[in-house]
Amino acid sequence: MGAVAFVFPGQGSQYVGMLRDFAEGDPAAREMIEQADRILGVPLSAICMNGPEDELRQTKNTQPAIFLHSMVVARALRGATPSMAAGHSLGEYSALVVAGVIDFEDALRLVRLRGELMQRAGEEQRGTMAAVVGLAPEALTEVCLAASAAGVVQPANFNSPGQVVISGSVEGVRKAMELARSAGAKIVKELVVSGAFHSPLMASAGEGLREGLARVNLRDARIPVYANVTARPVRAAEEIRDLLHRQLTSPVRWDETARNMAADGATDFVELGPGKVLQGLIKRTVPAAATRGCDTLADARMGEGSA
Repeated sequence: MGAVAFVFPGQGSQYVGMLRDFAEGDPAAREMIEQADRILGVPLSAICMNGPEDELRQTKNTQPAIFLHSMVVARALRGATPSMAAGHSLGEYSALVVAGVIDFEDALRLVRLRGELMQRAGEEQRGTMAAVVGLAPEALTEVCLAASAAGVVQPANFNSPGQVVISGSVEGVRKAMELARSAGAKIVKELVVSGAFHSPLMASAGEGLREGLARVNLRDARIPVYANVTARPVRAAEEIRDLLHRQLTSPVRWDETARNMAADGATDFVELGPGKVLQGLIKRTVPAAATRGCDTLADARMGEGSA
């Protein structure tokens, strides 16, 4: 049997009602959820379980909500030890907790801070993002370069072969969308987002995040964690600290990450947290891989100890 990789979702995977089954059916999970509310001083669990959706969609709430869900699932999978881990954007923090790099409490505070900073950066400098399907990454990079005369725009997420998200100023992104259509893209769709994530427009969030990261104790990783910025495994604490800072304004190289994990022996990818976005992306990138998800308490009980 090949190696098991744990992967953790990022923003966009949230849904109203998340965590309710854990809170109602697992006393240890309920304790962890209540602990998160105390640490943050906000009723995060109520927002997760009851909404309203508009409140859950606020970046400052979305990020800790998804992180908490992933951590509750990881705790429920007692005895399941992956050989490697990775997370998409925000999900990288979940991967680092599982790898022993950072404590749950510190990561929760950092993720809340990151969400607040990114939300503020999006309010200060309005930006947008768009999904582009059916253009080679190199072609889309050229499109972004050509469109940058109109405003800031760059690839933000290399998600799977032929599926890339671009990010930047409204003018830059819309110009790139126009050029992408002319270049033969099959689908070009502007996304409903609160900021230009993974673009230079997030730079104002960088200083606050750097300060937050400096206050936190990081340890070397027990298992390799594949970084968004490089798509390569990393274990050294100080390198991880730098990569987390750079991640805010750098593209998420998810398709390369999945391929590199598979090349390093991963045959089974388990997505821990809400939704199934990463399973779809991995299936399209590494068709031979087995993928499964763990979102609900029933999923966790079925998968307990199976890694």
